[in-house]
Amino acid sequence: MFKTGISLLALLAATPALAGDNDEIIVTALGIEQPRDEVGQAVTVIDAQTIETRQSVSIADLLITTPGVRFNRADVVGGVTGISIRGAETTQTLVLLDGVKVNDPSGIGDLYDFGNLLTGNIRRVEILRGSNSVVYGSQAIGGVVNIMTGEPAEGFGGSASIDYGYADTLNAKADVSGSSGIASGGVGVAYFRTDGISAAQGGTEKDGYENIATHAKLKLAFTNNLSLDLRGYYIHADLDTDIFFGAPMESTDSSKLNQYVGYAGINLALFDGKLTQRGAVTWLRNDRDYFSPFGDYGYSGTNLRFEYEGVYQPIDQAKLVFGYEHERPDYDFYGFGSGGAKANIDSVYALAVVKPFTGLSLTGGVRHDDHSQFGGATTLGANANYTPNAGRTNIRASYGEGFKAPSLYQLYDGFNGNPALRPEKSKSYDIGFDHSVVGGRAMISVTAFRRDTRDQLYFDGFILPFGQYINLTRTRAKGVEAAVTLKPVDALTVTAAYSYIDAIDRSEGGINEGKLLPRRAKNAVSVSADYVWSFGLSMGATLTMVGDSFNDAANTQRLDGYALLGVRTSFPINEHLEIYGRIDNLADEEYSTVYGYNTYGRSAFGGVRVRF
Repeated sequence: MFKTGISLLALLAATPALAGDNDEIIVTALGIEQPRDEVGQAVTVIDAQTIETRQSVSIADLLITTPGVRFNRADVVGGVTGISIRGAETTQTLVLLDGVKVNDPSGIGDLYDFGNLLTGNIRRVEILRGSNSVVYGSQAIGGVVNIMTGEPAEGFGGSASIDYGYADTLNAKADVSGSSGIASGGVGVAYFRTDGISAAQGGTEKDGYENIATHAKLKLAFTNNLSLDLRGYYIHADLDTDIFFGAPMESTDSSKLNQYVGYAGINLALFDGKLTQRGAVTWLRNDRDYFSPFGDYGYSGTNLRFEYEGVYQPIDQAKLVFGYEHERPDYDFYGFGSGGAKANIDSVYALAVVKPFTGLSLTGGVRHDDHSQFGGATTLGANANYTPNAGRTNIRASYGEGFKAPSLYQLYDGFNGNPALRPEKSKSYDIGFDHSVVGGRAMISVTAFRRDTRDQLYFDGFILPFGQYINLTRTRAKGVEAAVTLKPVDALTVTAAYSYIDAIDRSEGGINEGKLLPRRAKNAVSVSADYVWSFGLSMGATLTMVGDSFNDAANTQRLDGYALLGVRTSFPINEHLEIYGRIDNLADEEYSTVYGYNTYGRSAFGGVRVRF
C-alpha cells in the first residue's frame, strides 16, 4: 500500500493542470494568514457563497457536510449540539468566534453548544482537523472550528433576508457595513423563531425555540502600521424542551441562554513590516438558566483572556510566530445547592515556518501551559507541505500533540465532580494530498489520520450516588477522509466528502475495551450539486448519508444510520432582489442522532433576499 501510495502521488504531481486554489488564505492553522500551499494540516473552508447557497439554518448542518465531522443534537432546533472531529469527544473541539475562544467554562468538558449558533450573519467557517495545542492550547485535541462574520464592504453595502415555513418558522437577518477614512465596520442582527416539534420521540407537545443574535465590528486604521480592532457578538435564546430521565419524556421544561462575546485588539507593525504584533483582550460570558417543575437552576461561565502574538519575518523564506496568553476561566452554579470555581492558565508558545527551497514549507513549534490546578504541560507540533508543481499538487504531513485540562464543572461539581482527574493528552498524525486538474475544474483531497489519547475523560454513571467523571486509560481513532470538487462547466458545481472513522475505547481491562466510542458513525458521505441556468435560476440538492452508531459506551443502544436529502432553489428578480426556497428531508426520513430525541421530517421554507 505504501508503494502504491507513493506511485499515486507521483502520478498526480505529473498530471497537467492549469491552476488551483493555491492563493486561498487560511488563518486557522497558525492563527495568522497563510497561503494554503504553506499549510501542512487538513483544513476545509465553508465560504460565504456556500453558506448562502445551501440555505442552512444551523452552522452544525453545514459542518456535517465536511470530511471527518460527526454531530449529535439532543432535542430539535436549538437543542444541545456537539461537534466531533475525527472521532474525538465533542468536548475536544475548540471553537473561535471572530477571534474569541467561546468554549463554555461552565459546560461539561468546556463544551461549545452549537445548538444556538445559527448561520445568521456568519460569512466564513474554517475547520482544522487534528490536534493543535501548540497554537491554541487546551481543548484542540480533535480540531478547531473558526467562525467569522463578514468583513466590512468597501464604501457602503448591506443585505437582508426573510423566510417562512414549516412549524410557523420565521427566519430573518440583516446587516450593513462600510468604510470611510480611517474607520471601517459593520453591524448585523438575526432573528429566528419556530413552534417546533416535540423534543421527545412519540410526543405530541410542540417545543418552540427563539433566537436573537447580533454582532458588530469596528476597525480604526490610524496609520499603515497601527490599527485598533473592536468586535462583539451576542446571542439570546429561549428553548422549550422535554425532561431527560433515561429517555426524554414530555414536560414543560425550558431554558434560556445569554451569550456575550467581546474582542479588543491593537495591531502594530515595526521594522518596515518585518515584525507585526497583536495585543488583545477577549471576554466570554455564558449564562444558562433552566426552568423545571422540580426547581430552577443555572450555570454561568466567564473567560477573560489576555493575548500577545508577534510574527517576525526577516526574509521571505522564514518567519517566527511567538506569543503569550493568560486565561481566567470562572464557573458558577445555582440551584440544588450552589458552587463555583476559578482557574488561571499562563501559556507561552513559539513556531517557525521555513521554506528551504521552492515548493517546500516546514512548520514546527512548542507550547508550554501552566495551569493553576495541574502545573505545567508542554506540547509539540510539526507539519510539512510540498508542492512539486506550483501548487497544483500539495503533499501534506503533520504531527500534533493535544492537551486538555478537565473542566471546572468536571472537577468541582457537587454531584458529579472529581478533583482527582488528570488532563487528557493526545498525539495525532496524518498524511494526505490535495490535487487540482483542468484549470481547477476538478480538485481532490485525501487524508489518512490516527490519534491516540491518554486519560480521556468519561462519565461513569455506576459510581454512587450520582455518577462521577473518571479518566479512561486510552482511546484511539483512525481513518480516512476524502473530498472532491468538480466544476465541469461554469454553471455546475459538485462537491462530495467522505470519511471513515474507527474510534474505539482501548482501556486495558476496562468493561468497554474494544467497544466503539458513542455516537461516532464509522461511515459518512455528503454530496452537493448546484446548477445555475443561463436566465439566473439556481437549483441544488444535498444528500447526506450517515452510518449506524451506538448511543452509549457499552454499545447496547443502536442509533440506525440515515440518509437525508434536501433540495433548494433561488431566482434573482434583479441585481438587488432574489427569491429562494428549500425542502429539507425530502424523503421524510425518521432518524435520531441522540437516543430518544426527535428530528424534523419533511419541511419546506421560502423567502426573499435584498442586497444594496
